[in-house]
Amino acid sequence: MTSSTAPVTRDWDGLTIPSAGTYALDAAHKRVGFVARHMMVSKVRGEFADASATITVADDPLQSSVTATIQAASINTNQADRDAHLRSPEFLDAEAFPTLEYRSTGVKSRDGNEFVLSGELTVKGVTRPVDLEVEFEGVGRSPFGQDIFGFSASTEIDREEFGLTWNVALETGGVLVGKKIKIEIEGEAVRQA
Repeated sequence: MTSSTAPVTRDWDGLTIPSAGTYALDAAHKRVGFVARHMMVSKVRGEFADASATITVADDPLQSSVTATIQAASINTNQADRDAHLRSPEFLDAEAFPTLEYRSTGVKSRDGNEFVLSGELTVKGVTRPVDLEVEFEGVGRSPFGQDIFGFSASTEIDREEFGLTWNVALETGGVLVGKKIKIEIEGEAVRQA
C-alpha cells in the first residue's frame, strides 16, 4: 500500500496507467482459464485455481515485466475424472512438474490500451515462446487504499509443442482432444512496493 500522497497514475501515450512499481496478481480477482476442443464438436472450459504473478511496471512502460507461476494440480474443469486425467503423466504430470511458468521477454504497444507481451511458457519441462495479447483495463485506488490495475490477456498454443500429445482417434474422424488450446486470463494487480 502506498501513502495517500503518492501518485496512483500517470499519463502515457494517451492512456492513464499505473505509476512505476511492483504489483502482485490479486488471488481473489483473477481467472487463469483455457478452452479446448472436445470430440471435434464442442468446447471444454477450465481454469487453474492457484496462480500467482509479479508485474513490475517500469518507468518506461515498455520495459515492464511479468513472472507467473501456475500450480498444475489446481486444474479444474468441473469434472473430477477428467481433472485427474489432466493431472496424470498423460497430460500435465503434475506430480513430476508441479508448476507451469511464464516469464516475459518484452512488451510492445499495439493500439490504445492493447499490448503484446512476449515471453516464454514452460509446461512439463518444455519451454516455448508465447505472445499474449493484453488489454489494459484501467487503474485506480481501492476503498482499502490499495493501488490497483486490471488487465485481460489471451493467446492460443499448440499443446503438442509442450509434449502434451495424448489423444484418441475418433471413428468419425478427428481426435478426442484438439491440439489448439486457447488461454484466457483476467486479473487485477495490487501494488506491493
